[in-house]
Amino acid sequence: MEINNLFENIPPKLDEEIIEKILTADNFKVERIISECHSSPKNFWYDQSANEFVLLLKGSACINFENGSSKILKPGDYLIIKAHDKHRVEWTDKNVKTIWLTIHYKN
Repeated sequence: MEINNLFENIPPKLDEEIIEKILTADNFKVERIISECHSSPKNFWYDQSANEFVLLLKGSACINFENGSSKILKPGDYLIIKAHDKHRVEWTDKNVKTIWLTIHYKN
């Protein structure tokens, strides 16, 4: 049995966002995402076939939805994005690495 820490093993500089699978099963997966001033590509929308529980652990971020709404997240904030609810990351913190924990699951 190995102990891991969500706040450790983070490179000092990120050229690209890191998406790290922590746990996977048939109907769900858990990921740690590390962002540093990252955003989704222009005019790109995530359209996922599974629901997504998003927990922001460190930093801050803004998620935009295709319906025009936006959610700004700070540490401790979480939301559930339903399957096929198109969304994108508008921005992540410029001064602090943003660390997310996501759980993708199907009903």
